Amino acid sequence: MREINQETIIEAVKQLCIEANSVLPCDVRQALKEAYVQEDSSLSRLTLEVLNENADIAQDTNAPICQDTGMACVFVEMGQDVHVQGSLSEAIHEGVRQGYQLGYLRKSVVDDPMFERMNTKDNTPAIIHYDVVVGDHLKITVAPKGFGSENMSQIKMLKPSDGVQGVKDFVMKVVYDAGPNACPPMVIGVGIGGSFDYVTVLAKKAMLRTVGSHHQDPRYQALEKELLEKINQTGIGPAGYGGRTTALSLNIETYPTHIAGLPVAVSICCHVARHKEVVL
Repeated sequence: MREINQETIIEAVKQLCIEANSVLPCDVRQALKEAYVQEDSSLSRLTLEVLNENADIAQDTNAPICQDTGMACVFVEMGQDVHVQGSLSEAIHEGVRQGYQLGYLRKSVVDDPMFERMNTKDNTPAIIHYDVVVGDHLKITVAPKGFGSENMSQIKMLKPSDGVQGVKDFVMKVVYDAGPNACPPMVIGVGIGGSFDYVTVLAKKAMLRTVGSHHQDPRYQALEKELLEKINQTGIGPAGYGGRTTALSLNIETYPTHIAGLPVAVSICCHVARHKEVVL
């Protein structure tokens, strides 16, 4: 049994919060640069140029890429042979608290979702998803999610008879509904299967996949490519100014489901698809 101290986790999460908010993942940066080269519209090229310059400045000055430093979504892959000294959840929350304070990141979390809505002033609590796996490692991924794009995400419980076309129609509806409000070019995750609660987790995981990666099933690979092509033909374009690049990527994650259902969730992210991970 491997022991991991609570302080080690706090320090790791603190640094992940700061780095994720100031440094875009390499695959996202590369996709933005390629989009600039491929773009025909002069206004859209200018927009992409500004987005790339903004990412450079953020990385060079250790400043937030976006003023909305999001709600901290944390994915934990915990080996069953790991023992954490103290509370793992409390360590993650404390790491988020310290990271947002030390990094001068905007605190956007309110304690009560409907009535008082008082700011917690430290961006906690985080949203934490746990997955227990074989091994003695602890992998933590911090994905700060801004709500301009989060508010554009949707879920729908389709009927099995809706089939592939129903999934396509729903994904395209979500993209059209989002339009410029999601700060495109978007990074899109699609979850298919599972249950009402789990399909949204699938979509969020899909959203964090490497740009350019594909589902292992060739049928879903083809669907990923088809949907991305259709989305980039909508003409929404960077910041909604038109052009060829409405989305940088679209990835699908799937899970077995009930005979009576076909859950589908679409997680929309702006071009600032922030996430950073560490393995302890």
